[in-house]
Amino acid sequence: MDQNIENKIHNKETGFGTAPVYLTAISTILGAILFLRFGYATGMLGLIGVIFIIILGHAITIPTALAISEISTNIRVEGGGEYFIISRSFGLKIGSTIGIALYISQAISVAFYIIAFTEAFEPLFDWWKRSFEFELPRQIISVPALCLLSYIILKQGTGSGMKLLYIVNVILILSLLFFFIGKPLTESVYSGDVIIDNMKFLNKDSFFVIFAICFPAFTGVTAGVGLSGDLQNPGKSIPLGTMAGTVTGLIVYLLVVWKLAISAPAGDLIGNQLIMSKIAIWGVVIIPIGLASCTFSSAIGSIIVAPRTLQAIALDKSFPVGHLNSFLAHGKGKTLEPVNASVVTFLIALVFVIIGNVNAVAGIISMFFLISYGSLCLISFLNHFGAPPSYRPRFKSKWYISLSGFLLSVWVMFKIDPLYTILAYVAIVFLYLIVEHYNKDQKGLVNIFKGSIFQLNRRLQVYMQKNHSGLDDEEWRPAAICISQNSFEREKVLELMKWISHKHGFGTYFHYIKGYYSKQTYLESRKILAQLIEQCENGDSFYIDTMISPSYTSAIAQIIQSPSISGMENNMVIFEYDKNKSEELVRILENINLVKAGDFDICILGNSTSPIRYRNGIHVWTRSVDEKNTNLMILLGYIILSHPDWSKNYIKIFNISPAGKEKETKKDLEERIAAGRLPVTLTNIEIVTFVENQTIGEIITEHSKYAGLTIIGFREEIIKHEPLAFFDDFHGIGDVLFVNASMSRNID
Repeated sequence: MDQNIENKIHNKETGFGTAPVYLTAISTILGAILFLRFGYATGMLGLIGVIFIIILGHAITIPTALAISEISTNIRVEGGGEYFIISRSFGLKIGSTIGIALYISQAISVAFYIIAFTEAFEPLFDWWKRSFEFELPRQIISVPALCLLSYIILKQGTGSGMKLLYIVNVILILSLLFFFIGKPLTESVYSGDVIIDNMKFLNKDSFFVIFAICFPAFTGVTAGVGLSGDLQNPGKSIPLGTMAGTVTGLIVYLLVVWKLAISAPAGDLIGNQLIMSKIAIWGVVIIPIGLASCTFSSAIGSIIVAPRTLQAIALDKSFPVGHLNSFLAHGKGKTLEPVNASVVTFLIALVFVIIGNVNAVAGIISMFFLISYGSLCLISFLNHFGAPPSYRPRFKSKWYISLSGFLLSVWVMFKIDPLYTILAYVAIVFLYLIVEHYNKDQKGLVNIFKGSIFQLNRRLQVYMQKNHSGLDDEEWRPAAICISQNSFEREKVLELMKWISHKHGFGTYFHYIKGYYSKQTYLESRKILAQLIEQCENGDSFYIDTMISPSYTSAIAQIIQSPSISGMENNMVIFEYDKNKSEELVRILENINLVKAGDFDICILGNSTSPIRYRNGIHVWTRSVDEKNTNLMILLGYIILSHPDWSKNYIKIFNISPAGKEKETKKDLEERIAAGRLPVTLTNIEIVTFVENQTIGEIITEHSKYAGLTIIGFREEIIKHEPLAFFDDFHGIGDVLFVNASMSRNID
């Protein structure tokens, strides 16, 4: 987009105060539903039932109004209103997605209000039908009305629309005043009904059906927010105008339904959609005029707001075609009126006006408005919960009010129509995928959730520490730390960390950088960390960091004292070495006692040059003289097998048994496997008889030469007496995981 256009839009001269926000909101709140459907709702549900509808509707809109007021006093709200708030909080990807859906709803709302405007001419249509014996199409009124409105907005700008709002709101007030001073009906078409029944809660089963009919009345609460880009002080005008409109609407709604309930029997309320004209003084004239005024003003509000939403979306370059963004972002004059976006809005509205019936899409429109309201409440709640230092609104709501608004929005969506709810979310997902595909560099959902994740993690870690006592005894799971300086040369240890951390445990991997901590080594560590995160980004579930230290021993001493970010205490240390480089093994063995001092389980991965043969399964080798390591090795085999890399694979357990004890040893293993409910079949338990003059390495090599991974235990005695001879005895097989448990683990 042309940078000059962008700069002009962000720095344009604005002059509107609070009144336009209030008038835009109130003219939409006191709209077609109030005049055409509140009588029907009162007749169907009674006064108490309609009051419940009003309370439920405002239980959603008041938290939304509070959330908007709060957010708008924390950031400079520019053009786009709700879209700007959502996109700057959730990120441009989800913001553009909801913004496009919101814009479509706003554009179709223009048609909805224009079609409702034609209902004010019902006497004309009835007279024509009686006089000429055929019906005039409603488009005779609706199409010219839309064209006139669009001409005024396009030719004269928003200022002319605001002037019209002042006029129609005066007419609206007068029509309501004449209604309130009107008298109850003296003659009823439905003589069997009595007005006193209206005081009850009737037809409770129809509550949500009626709520769905009335809900569009509540969607005006955010109408004035769309003027954000044309306000001199959005942080002041949006809270005042929105809250004032919401409170005014609540009071008027309650007064109107009370007046309807005491003025006409239920049958008349249900059977005559313009029942207010029968109650009001000069109602035959004043109520149709009031209806025409409120619906026309609602259309004005929508046709002012919708193009600004579209212009703001285009300004953020959310559409896949660059020229389309430039076209829609174009503005005219000092205030940069969104002329092109207004033309597009007019054309969309015209299509639906010509169709003449938007009932089929009215539910979806409500769904998108509810998604917007829920999103605004969720933004407020997440900011309260995440408590970022930058969130310092001058107007403050309460976290539980925002949370209730979000939950109610979702709940009401499903109550109104589960199908429309599902379709709305499917449309949102589809739009998000399109926006994400063409805007990969934009920030996604992670933006606003960072603070909440931080708070949740902080509280969980403190909770885990306070309630850690006895946790390992109740249910052991690995919390492994690993250190290696060969992260880019040998990736198998990263694979091992991935397997262990995938489902049942957690891991922290440190890349070791030898040297003293300095600016240079720090910058080097940040670069390496970024490369490792990118290398391991495909679904890995372990944490990655770097460790700068002058020696391998000091690095180990540092990592074994580091806390685990998982909330569990680290309980396992993993080393790795190349089986062809004995000096690497020597360095590990020299530090075993240091690690053992902290009661850590120890795993040493011996890397081979051959690739991992997943299809050949995991071989676990146990011995009766190595009882302490047995359960840990079997558990590790099970944990590793749960990773998708080992899908449809198996664990095979071998036991090297002295001659004559084969049956006893096998029975013990079978009972151990059964008690632990481990996925090891009896056919995968094999007892190998120890033969004199044959080393353990030879026995294991004979059976596990081609295994995907071989797990072997080692005892402390081996470390004390020529350990190299033990570890070097397994050169003939692939990758080997040597295991030493700090204590015997339970697998039941």
